[in-house]
Amino acid sequence: MTYVIAQPCVDVKDKACVDECPVDCIYEGERTLYINPLECVDCGACEPVCPPQAIYYEDDLPEPWTDFLRAGRDFFADFDNPTPGGASVVGKVDKDDPMIAALPPQG
Repeated sequence: MTYVIAQPCVDVKDKACVDECPVDCIYEGERTLYINPLECVDCGACEPVCPPQAIYYEDDLPEPWTDFLRAGRDFFADFDNPTPGGASVVGKVDKDDPMIAALPPQG
């Protein structure tokens, strides 16, 4: 199980969650942030500090945003190593899942 970042983060990327994550598993894409499901330890530290309230435990993800679970997993499929050792090592990734890239600008 893992936490998921959903639509309220698209084009916002507040990053309070990044500062709170003890395992550095929240990666920055072009338009949103992504939690690596293989690195997340399900501590929940990110959820209460998210100003746009975009982070959900995967079982609690609202129905309209269930595709964000798939998008979060698929985002890491192109990485040479699915557990690259932390977002601070990788830096910003200049891509997004195609579903997120196709969304109209938010906000």
